[in-house]
Parts: sequence; structure tokens; C-alpha cells
Amino acid sequence: MFHLASAVFWTLIQPVNLTGLLVAASLTAAFLRWRRLSISFGLLGLLVLGLSGWTTLGALFLHPLENRFQQPAGPLEDVDGIIVLGGGFEGAINLARGGYELNASGDRFVEAAILALRYPDARLVVSGGSGSVFLAGEGDADTAPRLLTALGVAPGRIEMENRSRDTYENAQFSKRLVAPRPGETWLLVTSAFHMPRAVGAFRQADFPVLPWPVDYKTSGTERFGLAADNVLDSLRNTTTAMREWVGLLAYRLTGRIDRLLPAPG
Repeated sequence: MFHLASAVFWTLIQPVNLTGLLVAASLTAAFLRWRRLSISFGLLGLLVLGLSGWTTLGALFLHPLENRFQQPAGPLEDVDGIIVLGGGFEGAINLARGGYELNASGDRFVEAAILALRYPDARLVVSGGSGSVFLAGEGDADTAPRLLTALGVAPGRIEMENRSRDTYENAQFSKRLVAPRPGETWLLVTSAFHMPRAVGAFRQADFPVLPWPVDYKTSGTERFGLAADNVLDSLRNTTTAMREWVGLLAYRLTGRIDRLLPAPG
């Protein structure tokens, strides 16, 4: 129920859809001759679209997420395992075509392959089923072996957790699969903006992990103003930031993480 409710809620409030709903409300109010309400809805829709697409607002909201955790400063001596979270593949396309098409978060799996080759004795776990509610797609844990083996990872090293639909289930099901022992070092690979929520979920599952953030969306030096990049990239940053902050709030309210923005240590 949580997974379905979050998908429906997010569909309604993401910037483009929210703008569309506000425009529809404006037109409805105009039809009913509620002039002031119509103007208010219309202006609010323009404001949402303008701030999302033509300013650096999205990047600024991503900064505290992406800067929260850093990769270890020096080389690691002993790594027992690597967990890479799903979300990096185009599930619907791969289900239809059988390939390994990457989306904007595909860096997760490239980095996982690099780490697997760097630490040849470490276990490699791919955590992620199909989290899609409205579109059928192949789970990332089912797609990932095709890409990882193509990048040089031995097939026998890849362990798949393909039941999880969200970050909370990533943590719960990965722990059941891995059965980590005290003192082991497990790397957690996911997008930098997603790392706070992921670390919080793994802590709640009592599974200590060492964050390995990748897939940065910002330089970290942006200041508020007109976006220097194209409109689609700015809109994508705003959408990503909104989704992650809403996810953090929902996880905190439901006890899936113990604080709104989990911190290192």
C-alpha cells in the first residue's frame, strides 16, 4: 500500500504534472467565471514551471543531499561486499528488447563493475526488482548481470535481490540475502542525492554499510539565479530533488529512517 500510495502522490505533485493540474484548475475556474481563482491558479502554474525549468532552484535543493556523504578518502584494504541499488536501467525498454539500456542513474552500475574488478574477492549484490506501478518493466537485478558480465565481472560473483520495489525493501531484503557478520565491510553504491535515504534505511535494517555515492547531478557550486544549462536539465534536477525530499519526509513519518536527513557516522 505504501508503495502504491507514494507512486500516485508523486505522479500528482511532480513539477510538470502539477503545472498541468494548476492550468486545468485555472481553466475550470474560468469556465465557472471565478476570475480571481482562475488567475491565481494560472499564475501559480507559471511560477512552478518557471522556477523548475529556468532557475537553479533544483540544483540548490540537491546540494545538501549530494554533499551529505563522501566516498572514502583513501583506498580500502578489505571489502567483503558491494551492494548496488537499482534504478539505473530503462526497465520497460529492456523488458521489450533484452538489452541493458541505462537511464540517468546508470552510473551506479558502471561504478559497481569498477569496484567489483578492484576488489575481486568481494561479493557483489544487485538489489532492485521492478518498482514501476504504471508501466511494466524488467527489474534491475534481472538486467544488471547482462551489463556487468559485459564489463568483465564474472557471472558467478553476481548475487541478485530482485524482489524489492523501493529503498526500504532494498535494505530489508539485502540483509536477508547477505546475512552480514559483525566487522564486515560492505560498500553501498547509489546516486549521491539518494544516499541519505538509502543509508537511513540500511541503518534501520541494522545493516552497517560504507556509503559510496556516485551519479552526481550538480557541480555543487551553483548559486540561485537563472539556469545556465538547458531547460530540461533544470527541470530534471527540480523533479529529482522534489522526489527525494518528499521521499525523505515520507520515510521519516513512517519510521523507515530515524531522522529527516541521515548524517555520516
